[in-house]
Amino acid sequence: MTSDIEVQKLSLYDHILFILITFIYWFSLYIYVPVFVSYLDYLGGTYTFVGFIVGSYGIMQILLRLPVGVVSDRLQIRKPFVIAGLVTGVISCLGFALTESIEFALVSRFISGITASMWVAFTVLYASYFKQEDTTRAMGNVQFITVASQLISMGLSGYLVTQWGWKSPFWIGGFVGIFGIMLALRIKESKQKKSESKKIRMSELNEVLREPTVLKAAILSALAHAVLFITMFGFTPDYALKIGASKESLIFLVGSFMIPHAIAPIITGRYLAGYFQKWKILVVGFFGTFVFSVIIPFINNLGFLYLTQAFNGFAQGMTIPLLMGMAIQTIPNRKRATAMGLFQAVYAIGIFLGPFISGLFSEEGTFLPVFLTAGAAGIIGMLLSLKWGYQHSPLSKKKIESM
Repeated sequence: MTSDIEVQKLSLYDHILFILITFIYWFSLYIYVPVFVSYLDYLGGTYTFVGFIVGSYGIMQILLRLPVGVVSDRLQIRKPFVIAGLVTGVISCLGFALTESIEFALVSRFISGITASMWVAFTVLYASYFKQEDTTRAMGNVQFITVASQLISMGLSGYLVTQWGWKSPFWIGGFVGIFGIMLALRIKESKQKKSESKKIRMSELNEVLREPTVLKAAILSALAHAVLFITMFGFTPDYALKIGASKESLIFLVGSFMIPHAIAPIITGRYLAGYFQKWKILVVGFFGTFVFSVIIPFINNLGFLYLTQAFNGFAQGMTIPLLMGMAIQTIPNRKRATAMGLFQAVYAIGIFLGPFISGLFSEEGTFLPVFLTAGAAGIIGMLLSLKWGYQHSPLSKKKIESM
């Protein structure tokens, strides 16, 4: 556990620097997201291939996030992985900017998946700035910065394309990322007690990989991210364009979803988690993602779409940071990168399969199967949360003891 003394060694400057770097990291990854499906359509991709490219972002995360976590824990370092994430983010953006073919778009998207794989190190490094019992609050804070960056970058996307063409978001993302690399060289890693800083054995890593809470949180997060990458980070902006939105007005859709999505982690981490059982919060969150995802293809009015997606953004924002905190809260700091690597590798399966499966269903360009797929993921998440929440409830424990 990180002690108060160790936390105090990190100044306000260190916290602000890390927050700014995190902001830049996500900015370069998400500045093109609202127009990405439309851009791939412009390049001539079929809906199946478009769904595969959107989801391919998750393939590298499935492959890399656990190894990144294991290596980071074995070496007890985080900073080099943070820098690597920013470097590959710049390479990805410039790859999009300098080429114009569907095949190179796939390669650049794969590289962006490498960038996202380094998020393991970001989250564990930031959690080390806090006491262990404050992990949920720390994850709520970092999720707020993540979503704020996504909101601003995605809000700019449509305007940039309208003013300066398809390539402008990629160029800006690349140049901002270069600035982030220079800042990342100044990041500090928190100092740990000797008992926590020693390199861990493989047997200890195996214990982490079998931890039930980590696995349950990871499975639920895979479902949550499947919904997120089918909807706002996938097909919802394209659907808005189909029912009358302009590229410039996508900022209203992005804002209606992302502002509640940014607020929800703060409210959940600081208030709701203190008054309600976490599993109950997850049930409510997944139910909301189900309702406000399946309703999308039945909406033909942009104002009503914005309203429903505000609720969708809040519901999805309740689940993701809560699950992130659950995945590492009981894990010692020196083992956390492995736990987070496992957690993020599993939820990356949802990032890939969500858009890919929904893209398969929408080969003819129909949106109903896309959002029904998102709704199915939401309802499965709700049912699993009910089941596992009951298993962790005092009533269930009393039943087991009486048998």
